Amino acid sequence: MSRIEIAVIGCGPAGISAAITAKARNKNVLLFGTHGISSKVSKAHMIRNYPGLPDISGDAFASALTEHLQVMNVQVCDKQVSAVYAMGDFFTLQTADEMYEAESVILASGVMQGKMLPGEESFVGRGVSYCATCDAALYRGKTVAVLGYSNEAVDEALFLSEIASKVYYFPLGKETELTDEAGLSVIREKPIAIKGQRKAESIQTENSEIKADGIFILRDAVTPDKLIPGLNMDMQHVNVNLQMETNLPGCFACGDVAGKPYQYIKAAGQGNVAALSAVQYLAAKRKK
Repeated sequence: MSRIEIAVIGCGPAGISAAITAKARNKNVLLFGTHGISSKVSKAHMIRNYPGLPDISGDAFASALTEHLQVMNVQVCDKQVSAVYAMGDFFTLQTADEMYEAESVILASGVMQGKMLPGEESFVGRGVSYCATCDAALYRGKTVAVLGYSNEAVDEALFLSEIASKVYYFPLGKETELTDEAGLSVIREKPIAIKGQRKAESIQTENSEIKADGIFILRDAVTPDKLIPGLNMDMQHVNVNLQMETNLPGCFACGDVAGKPYQYIKAAGQGNVAALSAVQYLAAKRKK
């Protein structure tokens, strides 16, 4: 596996700006983003405060960003990063089917929409997981529940059904329809809490309680401190300084994930700063 110099997580204006700047500085950069440009951009009705692009629609803005990536020959990886681990002088990035290594990471994943379930945070690592590929082996022959918010969650649930003895799948997004089959049952009830004593033991719904040895919560995004263990947070935002540096050396954050205001122009500016800081970080490493 060849090591990437700069891995950028997130295909919104912040991540794209960071990737473009890193590429302009002649760095080996890989931009991670499922389904290409963030859907939040394309769904915007009209953008009026981006300099040089007055009254541009979200679709047009997304097209312009895509074209800029193509012109700069920025490589885009259409995979969701489920975990990032600081390994000293490099980072390991986990996706559903492959591991990547990067000397530095720029987090531009935006803010997670919606609230965590009651009990979710307290049971992370104790029966609650955000990555089927990472933790499936822990539940071989056991019963698991999957809370799926995306198309990718369907694939993960089917993968888990090959390992676990029983999978309860809760379709909570607009994903492809999934029906009951061997080892997998679709539960069309709304989860309202995760319950347990020393570890997660069940999902409480509006109508019943489903027992499970493990619970996989598969959203399009997870909170930054769950994605990158050890990351310092301020509520739902990552703590950064003016250089977009986090508390983890070599890890930078920009855009909505770094705090308000949630504006495209602010996100793009911070992406530029984060990339330049990553370049400086790599240069300092080379000198050592």
